[in-house]
Amino acid sequence: MLPMNPSECILFSGGAPGAEQAFGACAERHGVEEVNFTFDGHRMGRQRGVRVLNHEELQAGDVSMEYVSRLMHRRYTDMPTIRRVLQTLWYQVNSGQEIYVIGAILDDGTVRGGTGWGAEFAKLCNKPLYVFEQDKTGWFQWTGDRWEPRSGTSLPVVTHPHFTGTGTRSLTPQGKAAIEDLFTRSFGR
Repeated sequence: MLPMNPSECILFSGGAPGAEQAFGACAERHGVEEVNFTFDGHRMGRQRGVRVLNHEELQAGDVSMEYVSRLMHRRYTDMPTIRRVLQTLWYQVNSGQEIYVIGAILDDGTVRGGTGWGAEFAKLCNKPLYVFEQDKTGWFQWTGDRWEPRSGTSLPVVTHPHFTGTGTRSLTPQGKAAIEDLFTRSFGR
């Protein structure tokens, strides 16, 4: 498979410190356009491609915190900042056709933290979903009913010009390397 043409691609992310910042830095190095959804007052690790969502736009990505808590098997507080983060994740996942996440897969099949909502929303939307599991230092793909490890020739490669990169703020060196390797496999160089 030939590498994607980076000038025809857009990374959708949130620009937060950690994984999203690393996705953005790789996008910039590889010549991929970057759109980082955020809201007023949110701390950003990236300043390129910032798209500040207004109140009405945030409402379009709103979801019941009770529903998310039930789906994720854990309690999410109804704090305004948490709600806005989940609303921006809705935009990230809704905009991308393939979803790449850096984080930790829990025993119940969900992904740890707020990032987990992005992964669950990708499942609900039936979008290709890949997680680099930092604790196991390997890529996994959601098959529709389970996480399947990916290695060697089955490592993920970006195949759609609109893709999403998100993940934990607690990025490990292995997680950062996984993002860099994904971009190299997908765009060359």
